[in-house]
Amino acid sequence: MNDLINGINVTRRSFVVGASVAGAGLSLGILPAGRAAADGHLDEVNAWVVIAPDDTVTVRVARSEMGQGTLTGLAQLVAEELECDWEKVTWEFPTPGQSLARERVWGSFSTGGSRGLRGSQQYMREGGAAARMMLIEAAAQQWGVPAAECYAENSVIYHRGSRRKTRFGKVADAAGKLAPPTEVKLKPESEWKVAGQPLKRLDTAEKLTGKLVYGADIQLDGMLLASIKDCPVMGGKLLSYDEAAIKDMPGVRGVVKVETSLGTSGVAVVADTWWQANKALEKLPIEWDLGPNAEFDDAALTALLESGLDADEAFVGNAGGDIAGAFGAAEQMVEAVYKVPSQNHAPMEPMNATAVLTKDQCDVWCPTQNGESALAAASEASGLPIEQCEVYKTILGGGFGRRGRPDYVYQVIEVAKAFPGTPIKLQWSREEDQRHGFFHPTTMAKMRGSLDADGKLTGLHVRISGQSILAGLSPQALQDGMDPLVFQTLFKHGVAPNMDDHAISYDFENLLVDHAMRNPPIRPGFWRGVNMNQNAIYMECFMDELAAAAGRDPLEFRLAHMEKNPKGAAVLKAVAERSGWGRKDGKHRGLAVTYGFGSYVAACADVTVSGDGDVKIDRIVAATDCGTAVNPQQIEAQVEGSFVYGLSALLYQEITYDQGVVEQQNFHTYPSMRIKDMPKVEAIVMPSGGFYGGVGEPTIGVAAPAVMNAIYAATGKRVRSLPLKEQLKA
Repeated sequence: MNDLINGINVTRRSFVVGASVAGAGLSLGILPAGRAAADGHLDEVNAWVVIAPDDTVTVRVARSEMGQGTLTGLAQLVAEELECDWEKVTWEFPTPGQSLARERVWGSFSTGGSRGLRGSQQYMREGGAAARMMLIEAAAQQWGVPAAECYAENSVIYHRGSRRKTRFGKVADAAGKLAPPTEVKLKPESEWKVAGQPLKRLDTAEKLTGKLVYGADIQLDGMLLASIKDCPVMGGKLLSYDEAAIKDMPGVRGVVKVETSLGTSGVAVVADTWWQANKALEKLPIEWDLGPNAEFDDAALTALLESGLDADEAFVGNAGGDIAGAFGAAEQMVEAVYKVPSQNHAPMEPMNATAVLTKDQCDVWCPTQNGESALAAASEASGLPIEQCEVYKTILGGGFGRRGRPDYVYQVIEVAKAFPGTPIKLQWSREEDQRHGFFHPTTMAKMRGSLDADGKLTGLHVRISGQSILAGLSPQALQDGMDPLVFQTLFKHGVAPNMDDHAISYDFENLLVDHAMRNPPIRPGFWRGVNMNQNAIYMECFMDELAAAAGRDPLEFRLAHMEKNPKGAAVLKAVAERSGWGRKDGKHRGLAVTYGFGSYVAACADVTVSGDGDVKIDRIVAATDCGTAVNPQQIEAQVEGSFVYGLSALLYQEITYDQGVVEQQNFHTYPSMRIKDMPKVEAIVMPSGGFYGGVGEPTIGVAAPAVMNAIYAATGKRVRSLPLKEQLKA
């Protein structure tokens, strides 16, 4: 998304940058996920490039890695400009504390909104280019020749005149002592040799061998394990617990009341192993004050959302022309109501963090999508100045937006306060992870469209009723009470610069898009793709309904409104052609197209209906124009993975409430796609150049509507709410 979404208020807090920190040749401590040369010696050329005597190049990446491939993509861009041997490239995470001490040299640590690569590519490329220039200058000085007569290639520096050469590792220390260049020139994409190639990911091998360190893998000497249980109803709090009932259970070291400034209120059991802690927690008698939401259920939620569909007051996100006039002159009106439920991120690795707290220092190891946010949480929770805190980021076992919130960091520090100097690893159970997520915002939409006698769309009104993420997480970011994020993929180009990478794909003569804010007692959060997901369903399924009412082909109907969006039209045409749109082959197809996170995406789904009426998703063709393809193989993998995530939400996943408590407690009631049910996914990567779009989230937006439209083509039945579950029966 943008800094409005991912930004946090972290300042230097009186950091003093000493010569030992700012000077050249600094070796930042290698973190659990990092690597070092065999002899342990590293020479920093600049903040992004560290080169060992054996020519190993360590690229420092501040963004988080959660399976999306950001590490490899950014390393490719640095290596391209550095002109190093890709076979000798590795990586490490710098820490947010080190970054603050160096005037935030690594920029934002936030990794969300598909901005991990596109938000870092410029300065990472410049960092690689600057390091190359410094290495060349160091070699030139040793040879006593002008730097302009030298060049780098494959981790070797050559002098054109004499053909002398030297390796990066021999001049790295000297290069690090030079002043960095004030101007760097980046290579054009046409000259790329490493970037733009489908190279293997840097982290795959160690995932397969189990060497890669996730937060749940952290092991420290003398470490104790904790399991936590928060009040099961949002807004409730802990009243009491009976520690005596479990104090003699095996391994139990203590029980800690855990309340944080984020409003969480619960209790943790600390033991020698997590299994012992969790078993004791299950036996611990706890009394809760369930608070004002103890009677909240799905009926109350639906009534709340429905109240906004025809409300007089609403925030306007996009308006043009005369919608009232268009409706008044309509030959035909088409109307439909859609609903998307709350959904959990459900990462495979539940929330966890490890902390060591003393009176002078707070250290945290955790999988986080925002290292700086976790650092700020560590400082606030511990009460220590931020310069006395540090966060060591690990690989994430799934994030999807959930790990942008540091609630589990606050919690582990509260537990660590009861055990000063002792490492404490807090690990949520799967059930806790299901109950206490920051859920995908739930909304409904009333869609109304007017057609003239020739089947031309003359007016469209999109009324969204439902949750605001910013109202729940960052109310100070609301704009005169309005949440602009609600209108992802529905904004008009140019009117909201911070949302321009989520503009509407179509041009309508008369349009009104508005939002009646209705916030239920559910914690909203940035769920992979965010509001793009439901808005694409509303728009793309209703475009199909309008095309049917007008008696027009869904592809032709869309393209008629995309004359000002040639890139969007191109991806739509690509999937239609590849999938065989219009072919009479017994397949039933559905289309969807949208623009989000700076990328143009489209999908065409094929479904078949069996003799007993079961609908099966056979194939999905997806096209992505992300501008610049840094690693085409990773893009294909992300597109395929997006459909696993998006189809899981479409078919199975919803969060429901009974007496204020989440009913889906584990994967048996909150399932995801199985291999046998996954359709074949064909990814078309068609970068048009000139910009960097996101990849990890955009395709999710077209997953559901393409399938929903194909189901209509197959059955004549419109499905307008998620999840489909039994609705798949023809």
